[in-house]
Amino acid sequence: MPNRSRMLKMHPAALVLLSFLLLILTGALLLMLNISTTEGHISWIDALFTATSAVCVTGLIVVDTGTFFTTFGQWVILALIQLGGLGVMTISVALFTWIGRSVSIRHRLIMQDLFAHTPRQDIYRLVRSVILFTLATESLGAILLTWHWSRELPLNQALYYGIFHSISAFCNAGFALLPDSMVRYGGSWLLNLTVCSLIIVGGIGFPVLYDLQSRYLDRKKKSMRLSVQTKTVLLTTVLLIAGGALTFGLLESGSPIFSGKSLSERCLVSLFQSITCRTAGFNTVDIGALREVTIVMMISLMFVGASPGSCGGGVKTTTLALLFSFVISRIRHKRRVNMFRKSIPEATVTRSMSLVILSTAIINLVLFMLLLSDSYISAGEGQTKINTLQYLFETVSAFATVGLSTGITSFLTTWDKYWIVLVMIIGRIGVLTFSYIIVGTDASGGKEYSEENMMIG
Repeated sequence: MPNRSRMLKMHPAALVLLSFLLLILTGALLLMLNISTTEGHISWIDALFTATSAVCVTGLIVVDTGTFFTTFGQWVILALIQLGGLGVMTISVALFTWIGRSVSIRHRLIMQDLFAHTPRQDIYRLVRSVILFTLATESLGAILLTWHWSRELPLNQALYYGIFHSISAFCNAGFALLPDSMVRYGGSWLLNLTVCSLIIVGGIGFPVLYDLQSRYLDRKKKSMRLSVQTKTVLLTTVLLIAGGALTFGLLESGSPIFSGKSLSERCLVSLFQSITCRTAGFNTVDIGALREVTIVMMISLMFVGASPGSCGGGVKTTTLALLFSFVISRIRHKRRVNMFRKSIPEATVTRSMSLVILSTAIINLVLFMLLLSDSYISAGEGQTKINTLQYLFETVSAFATVGLSTGITSFLTTWDKYWIVLVMIIGRIGVLTFSYIIVGTDASGGKEYSEENMMIG
């Protein structure tokens, strides 16, 4: 009873963290079973790293998923991706609702924080719609991907590949059963467009999807207007995808990765990388072969990440749009931040600034710790140094739950892996949520003194 009482008093943010930690621990133990790996064993840190990467829908791997793990191990990873992508609390609320059991106030608060930007009465309907939409979209994606792989694989294996990669793409996980991810299919329009569509739909956020469904498919709500969040997410997403694809194509123009490719294939490759480097983790080119300036551009896109209430990480598209609007408003000497003829609460603007500052601080701290540890790895006959840019790319990729890597993940030291595990967890549950767990959310009035100005800039 005391443990139950303590659980009931736990802050919703702490419950979210606890659910993820329990799922990660369970997944790591399952992956350590003899039947999970082809070799019959895996180290604790590699099992923990893989389970964390799956639950946090990141996609960073220290061993090859398709060859190191058995079919059982791969299904464990896939289950962790699905549970982690939707969130353990989401699935539990949906199950309780469907079997007719009541859901606690704290569970409702968690769902409110995860899937709604404003208080709403139909939170149960929203959660149910999330589950049903996810299953429907993943099923459609699996059918299209099965069609693609049926041309070269037996039907049962093609179906398995279709299901695995559809779930991995929609949840923005980036796990692939092929050692080169999607590099060999860089020219396949069916696979590329299917995976890109799944990534986008899974990354724009369930509140946006629900808003669009209510506006255009629900006859009773066709007169309602789209929310500011929905408009902001859609506009920012389009601009980031288009801008990222154009920049990638220009920066890599004349590079070996485009050698022998037609103009349409180059456009397809650029589009795929622009979409996937925001949060998905698949790749159709060798990331380690890209130019440094392209790597820096991709780091910027990864830092932004997906949208609120989605499967992806990062500081989110709305934060970028809000900070851009804030800067414009200050340049124009405006007191309030306005977007789509609506004024954004000052508390929201402040939280967006705090989010970016805290995220930057965490990335810098982890980067420092990675550089502080062993910076040399064995590579063939000699010693190859991991440069700072590679470490930064790996850290941002983990924080934004992207999963792209320049190829250094499997060479990280044990302590490096623990740091990456920590930053993946923080990135998945959210920086502000993690800070609430540490410092609490109770506002304190504090003391207010007379003002005195100071120079800045």
